Order: sequence, then structure tokens, then C-alpha cells
Amino acid sequence: MSAHGDPPVADRRSAAPRRVLPILPVDGGPGIAPAVRIQARSVRGVFARWRLALIVLTQLVFYGLPWLPWGDRPAVWFDLDGGRFFLFDAVLFPPDLIHLTGLLVFSALLLFCATAVAGRVWCGFACPQTVYTAMFMGIERWTEGDRLARLRLDAAPWGLAKIARRGSRQALWLALSLWTGFSLVAWFTPPQDLAAAVVAGTTGPWETFWCLFYAGATYGHAGLLREKVCQHACPYGRFQGAMLDRETWVVGYDRGRGEPRGARPRGSVASARGQGDCVDCTLCVQVCPVGIDIRDGLQAACISCGLCIDACNGVMDKLGAPRGLLRFGSFQGETGPGDGLWRTALRRRRVQLYALTLCGLALAMIGFWQQRPLLRVEAIRDRGVMSRQLDDGSVENVYRLRVLNATARDLPLHLSAVLQPPGGGEPLRLTVHGTGPLRAPAASISAPVVTVRVPAEALARLPSRSVLPLQLRIDAADEAGVADGSDVGGAGPVARTDSTLLLP
Repeated sequence: MSAHGDPPVADRRSAAPRRVLPILPVDGGPGIAPAVRIQARSVRGVFARWRLALIVLTQLVFYGLPWLPWGDRPAVWFDLDGGRFFLFDAVLFPPDLIHLTGLLVFSALLLFCATAVAGRVWCGFACPQTVYTAMFMGIERWTEGDRLARLRLDAAPWGLAKIARRGSRQALWLALSLWTGFSLVAWFTPPQDLAAAVVAGTTGPWETFWCLFYAGATYGHAGLLREKVCQHACPYGRFQGAMLDRETWVVGYDRGRGEPRGARPRGSVASARGQGDCVDCTLCVQVCPVGIDIRDGLQAACISCGLCIDACNGVMDKLGAPRGLLRFGSFQGETGPGDGLWRTALRRRRVQLYALTLCGLALAMIGFWQQRPLLRVEAIRDRGVMSRQLDDGSVENVYRLRVLNATARDLPLHLSAVLQPPGGGEPLRLTVHGTGPLRAPAASISAPVVTVRVPAEALARLPSRSVLPLQLRIDAADEAGVADGSDVGGAGPVARTDSTLLLP
């Protein structure tokens, strides 16, 4: 035995071979069969309800969030012209894109973890391609009927009834596509302004382009291509198999229980007739949105939506047979009930590593977010205006500031300057003058010009014709009063920056 309790390699090789996933070739006949449009049948069940709930949730966020008011602006708004991103009370600027990068990395790791645990559940329940395809198929079912009605309509000759049904379907598809394109642009342009511009015909070229482009992409992917995107174009569908192992939960068919399949009267016992529980009703194929037969084994086209499980469970209920002929399960649990999804997942080192990484990344993101500065300042000494000596003997330098206010309110500012004399000693606190009261407008970048003045009596402690390091500090305050450098009372965020002071 090894240190981990595993049998030696020779013993493992001599043990009984494991059951492997059956990957069966499909006989295409003498030639390539023409493509047939999949007409999926509607189904009710647990997984169908989960899909519907996630469709509603994701589309409430996508369609509705830009319309949510937050003061005098949308709650979520990508203001590309102003270089700002509003997220409720938070205001993000280009330097804050590190937080978006962390969120994207976290989402990717979460997707990989979900795939390792339960296969392509993202594809089956929350992927935009799946969500919009389900919405388009719902419109198709509402205008043309369920599967059998649509098949009859396909075979029927063209007439007024067929034109009316197909025309209403296409009109609703186009309307949904255009609304989707409009909603995408509404994340970048306030929807009220965008709607007014659309009505007046004054939308900009980029707004028009992206509205029409995303509408066309939605129509093409969800209305025309559908499952072909998942089967042939989606990169995730190509490499997700590398993240599966024998303990990943996938949709599977209990072949030992279901075979030999065959029809039988309701109420009869399958074992007494020498049959398996599968009655070969093909409902699992009819409800599949990608048109595969899961009884042939797990296939790359399967998106793990679970609709075939709902259909099969409904048939088993009518026959009085136990559910689970089609079910989510791991390859290790093919011959038994298994240990359950979470127990199977949490004991796996791969999932444990994903979980630890996600927790660590989440804590780091929360920490960085809490430390995010709300007020930032940069100072550049005006090189076009050298230091100048005033009539009272003091020396003055001009600075151009860049003040970034990442709060949703105007901030009165108090600017102070500290000069450290060469050779040590007590720091000198200098006076700062502006053209008027300093204020940082809400959620914006301002560029005030200020002067820093060294009094005449302090010049004796400083070497002439020198460049000395200078630290500038900005204290923000509420309207109740100006901050005095302390963190009490009405004091708000504080920002510091370093610059230089030139002496004549």
C-alpha cells in the first residue's frame, strides 16, 4: 500500500476495469443528411422551473438595472465620455479597473469550479446564448404552438394562416432583438436620454451602430443559429471536457436499469416482461434544445439543462416506476445512488483548491475595495511660471492640480503644504492660495491652479537656488465645515501627493 492508502500500481492494473463513458459513433448513412431544424417540445419540471427563474433573474438585471434611478442618474452607468463608472454610490475611474479585473478573474474561476462540480450547468441555465434562445423559442411556441403544431406548420403549404403565424413570430423576434440592442446601449447612455434621441432620430453614429449590431447578433444567434453556436462556435464547449472527471455530476442514462428498452402497457412490471424501465418514448430527445439522444451517452453537445430529466421523470410517474432513469450523477455513482452532489464535490482536491482560491480572491477584492481612495490628487509645478519673489520677500510657486473625487457629492477642499528643510529640523507649514474656494465636484476630475507661498522669515532656513521636496495634502469636508487635517467632526477623505519647490 502507498502512503495514501492506495494499492500498488500493479494491483491497480490487475483490478477490474472501470466503467467508462460510452462514446458511440453515429451512423450518417451513405451521405450527409440535410440539416433539420430542431423543434423542441415544452416540458414542466424542476429543471424547467430553474431555467425559467434564471432567465427572469438575468433579464431583470440586464433590461431593468439601467432604468433604476439613483439620485439624478442611473444606478449603474458606464459613462465612457466622462471616463467614469457609476455603481450605486460608488464611482470608479480608469485607475480602478483593477477591481474589474479581479471580478473577471473571480468569475472565470467560479465558472471552472462549477464545471468541475456539475459539468456545463452554466451553459444549460445562465449562458446568454441559452437564455436568449429559450426566450426566442418561447415566442415561437406562443405564436406557432408546441412541437407537433410547429411540425405540421412546417409541412403545410404557404397560405394566409402560415404567413400570419410566421410573420408574427418574426416581428416579435425583431422587436425583442431591437429592445436587447437598446438595453445594451442603455448601460452606456442614460436610457431616458437614449429613448428621447431614438424618438427624435438624433442618436449618435456609435449608439446607432451598437444598437443595430447587438440586435442583429441577438437575432442571428438566438433565432437562426441556436444550438449550432453551442456545438460549433462556443470555445467553452470545446475545452470544458478537460475539466470533467469521474466525480463530476453530469446528465446520464442508467443503462443497466433502462435496457432493453421497449413499449409496454401502463401498470405492467418491466422486469416481468424481460424489459428495462425505458419505454422508448423519445420524449427525452423531443425536449432537448440541442437535439441529442442522451441515451447514447454523454456528448459534447449536451448543455446539462436537465430538461430530458424532467421529461423522463414525468413518464416514470405515469408508469408508476421510480424516478432517476435519467438523472444528474457522477460516473462513480453509475452503479449506485452515490454520495450526493455536495459531499462528492467537497471531498475532491480540485474543488477544494478552487474553493480556497475563490475565498482568498474574494477576501483580497473586499480588502482592496475597502482601501480604495475616495479622493486623489496629483500636483505638477507649472514649468512655464518659475518661482517668483513677491514684494514682501516671500517666494511663490504655481502648481496645477488634478483632483479626482470618487464620491457622489461635492467636496469643499482644504489644501496644506509641508516642506522638509534639508538637513532635518522642524517641517515648515506653508500657505496655499487658490483663485477662490477649492471644491471638488461630485464624481469628476477637476484641475485647479494654486500657489504655495514660502514666507520671508522661513527663507533663511532654506538654501537659495535649490529644488526641495514638497508634500501637498488635501482634506475634504462636508458642508458643515472645512476639515482642519484631523479625522473628526466633518472631515472627509484625505489625499496626499509629492512635488517639488523651486527657490530663486
